[in-house]
Amino acid sequence: MKFSRIPAAAITRLSRYTRALEELDSQNIKVISSEKLAEYCDVNSAQIRKDLAYFGEFGVRGVGYFIKELLFEIKRILGLHKEWNLAIIGMGNLGCALIAHSNFAKQGYRFVAAFDVDPDKIGRILPNGISISPLSELKKICLEKEVDIAVIATPAGKAQEVVNMVTEIPIRGILNFSPSQLHVPEGFVVHHIDFTVKLDRLAYRLSHLRPSDRPRGSDNPPWVSKHLL
Repeated sequence: MKFSRIPAAAITRLSRYTRALEELDSQNIKVISSEKLAEYCDVNSAQIRKDLAYFGEFGVRGVGYFIKELLFEIKRILGLHKEWNLAIIGMGNLGCALIAHSNFAKQGYRFVAAFDVDPDKIGRILPNGISISPLSELKKICLEKEVDIAVIATPAGKAQEVVNMVTEIPIRGILNFSPSQLHVPEGFVVHHIDFTVKLDRLAYRLSHLRPSDRPRGSDNPPWVSKHLL
C-alpha cells in the first residue's frame, strides 16, 4: 500500500506500539497477544491488527507477537533502524530544553549541530558536547554533519526566514516548535508542534466533563484520563 494512503493516525499509533514494545522487551517478555498489547497501548486489538496490516503480516495465529521481532519491524517501517542527525536553530529556553532531552537520543535522534544569532550564546558548549554556531554557518555545518532534520525553536517572527535558509541546503525534514505556520517548497516535510493547541484540546475536555466523570469525594479539579486526550 502506498504511504499516502496510510492514515497519519496509524503512523502515530505505531510510535505508541514501539514505546510499549520497548518497555515489554526491557521486562524480558518474549511474546504478547494482540489483546494484551492493545490493553497496554490503550487501543483495541482490532485497531492494532488493522494498523499492522498496512505493512504486511505479523504475529502467529493463536500465539501472538514475538516482541523483539515486531519491535524490529515497526522500527524499520518508521525508519528508526538508523540514526537521524538533527540540527536545532534557536537556543533560547525551549531550544536548550529540547537538546537536553534524553529521549531524543534513546530513539535514535541525535543533535549534531545548534545555531543562534545571539553573540553571547555563540561558542557555548552544550551538555551533549556540541557548541552553538552562528546562523551564518548553517549551510556549511549542516552539510558537514549530514543533517537530516532541522528543529526550529526560534521566535515566530524569525521562523520563516530560518526555514528559507534550511530549504536551500536542502534538509527535507523540519520540526517546527515556533508558533507560526511555515511555507516550504514541494518535497519538504514540516511537522508543527504547538503546545497551546494541545492545551486548547485539554481545556475543551475539562470544560465538557460530566459530573459523573469527576472523582468522588474530591474538591480537586476534574481528573482527565488518557482516554480523553
